[in-house]
Amino acid sequence: MPDRAPQPVERRLPTEESRQLIELVRDMVSKEIAPRAAEEEESGHFPREVFTLLSESGLLGLPYDSAYGGGGQPYEVYLQVLEELAAARLTVGLGVSVHSLACHALAGYGTEEQRAAHLPAMLGGGLLGAYCLSEPSSGSDAASLRTKAVRDGGGASRTSGGDWVLTGTKAWITHGGIADFYTVLARTGVEGPRGITAFLVPGDVGGLNAAVPEKKMGMKGSPTAQLHFDGVRIPDARRIGDEGQGFAIALSALDSGRLGIAACAIGVAQAALDEAVGYATGRQQFGRPIADFQGLRFMLADMATRIEAGRALYLEAARLRDAGLPFSRQAAMAKLFCTDTAMQVTTDAVQVLGGYGYTLDFPVERLMREAKVLQIVEGTNQIQRMVIARHLAGPETR
Repeated sequence: MPDRAPQPVERRLPTEESRQLIELVRDMVSKEIAPRAAEEEESGHFPREVFTLLSESGLLGLPYDSAYGGGGQPYEVYLQVLEELAAARLTVGLGVSVHSLACHALAGYGTEEQRAAHLPAMLGGGLLGAYCLSEPSSGSDAASLRTKAVRDGGGASRTSGGDWVLTGTKAWITHGGIADFYTVLARTGVEGPRGITAFLVPGDVGGLNAAVPEKKMGMKGSPTAQLHFDGVRIPDARRIGDEGQGFAIALSALDSGRLGIAACAIGVAQAALDEAVGYATGRQQFGRPIADFQGLRFMLADMATRIEAGRALYLEAARLRDAGLPFSRQAAMAKLFCTDTAMQVTTDAVQVLGGYGYTLDFPVERLMREAKVLQIVEGTNQIQRMVIARHLAGPETR
């Protein structure tokens, strides 16, 4: 068994408040999340009580305006909180990232009345959100979504009192079936990206039903399910932004969401490295710790270097965002590099532990299974390469 405890990551934080925030998160992780992570993941238990605690502690709305119940923290700080949470349990870290993604549309594009009416409960009132973009036939090609929203009983203005009726199916929805609210992208006009509009849909509205959750190789504690909209009626007051603005809103949210995935990936990788170092320094072979063997030492060094590089990349993208500068290219790079790093590092960690790494007695096999999904969610890594290439060389020619 390992005889070396992992050392906390040294973090350069902008304020004393943010340093205290990280300490709060680490204390919560050690007491409330990490001790039960392996058992609850294996049993498929979703820790709703942890999300309630996070909300009560002000950790579900960190990057949003304090005037609406948010934490008012820069992304540079928020992402490091995500990393700490994901290192303990990805279901929690990724869940916080998805919740933040679900709040993005209303916080950034809602009216003052909408924000005042809904954001306080979403950010600090115990509610949990989900984000509905993907569909069974439109994953990476999100602009081809088919879920429809049709006007019924009113004119075109937000004050007309008219309703929208939503019909269709969304797929791969994290928190599907258990969320209190959903940010939903639906087609209200022409084909393509210009015909899509965003809506804020309550989780208990009539006509909204969740399918049986998907059976996944990892993140078993986080429910992922299809959502069926069968004539779901939503008042126009829950339309976010202008008609036809939904796809632009979605892309804006995904740029920020990809940074959340990058931070979670580095958290998973760091957890795997900590396990590998602890095992290697405690495991004796041929009369000495296996960490004395150069081949293994070099493997650990490469793992650590990739993690530090990924952390620097996502933090630089976050600082650009905080400064109000373009960061879409850097967000795609961070998502690509950090999630590939998580996959490589967790695979190497299993190798360091040898046969024990392949057993449930150590967490590295779970971390490896969890790392894989990070290369897929919120835009596969192939899509990230396309985004980066477009920034460098322009759109593809047809």
